[in-house]
Amino acid sequence: MKLGVRRTIEQPIRAYSRELVAEAIGTFTLVFAGTGAVMVNRLSDGAITHLGISFVFGAVVAALIYSLGHISGAHFNPAVTLAFWSSGFLRKDKVIPYILSQVLGAIAASTVLALSLGYVANLGATLPRDGNWQQSFILETVLTFILMLVIFGSGLDRRAPLGFAGIAIGLTVGLEAAFMGLMTGASMNPARSFGPAFVGWTWQHQWLYWVAPILGAQLAVWVYRYLSNGFSDLKR
Repeated sequence: MKLGVRRTIEQPIRAYSRELVAEAIGTFTLVFAGTGAVMVNRLSDGAITHLGISFVFGAVVAALIYSLGHISGAHFNPAVTLAFWSSGFLRKDKVIPYILSQVLGAIAASTVLALSLGYVANLGATLPRDGNWQQSFILETVLTFILMLVIFGSGLDRRAPLGFAGIAIGLTVGLEAAFMGLMTGASMNPARSFGPAFVGWTWQHQWLYWVAPILGAQLAVWVYRYLSNGFSDLKR
């Protein structure tokens, strides 16, 4: 790695170390709880149920927003990080460090789960139902669009009621997992999909779970720019 590139990455890492640690821990917790629920559901012959898994994902996201949001912004998702950057709410020198922290947190969570529970249920990897990647691409794009719209509307818009962002975002993740999880895995999060894929070496359609969420989040940026008068109604 060239010296200039190395400095470009290392300087923001040192400057925003607490934020990066929060993003890594938050993404670790999200993947550990969510995909852990998928694995335990398989081990327990369905005791948790699909709706139970959806609840775990939504609940852990809500809890993490309230506990770590004031430190890092509670992204825990590369698609969200890129959306905040493209909308002007995240400095560009934080983008790569944030995404690296999220991916490393996800990998660490899947590693712990693999060591403690074994390679069960593909470690909770997200895969299109019956291999239908076209269907999953459309659905993941729409799901992430809705999620990012809720993040802007409840978490950043100064017109929104105070203190409800965690509940709104957590409920959105939970309900989207409930009604589309069986079709796509309802990832909406490249890091959440990458961790199990990397540790379990399950790479089928992995590109989909990067491109579709990022596309969906960027569409939300475009729409909410219009809804918020060019983001003038959002907190800076």
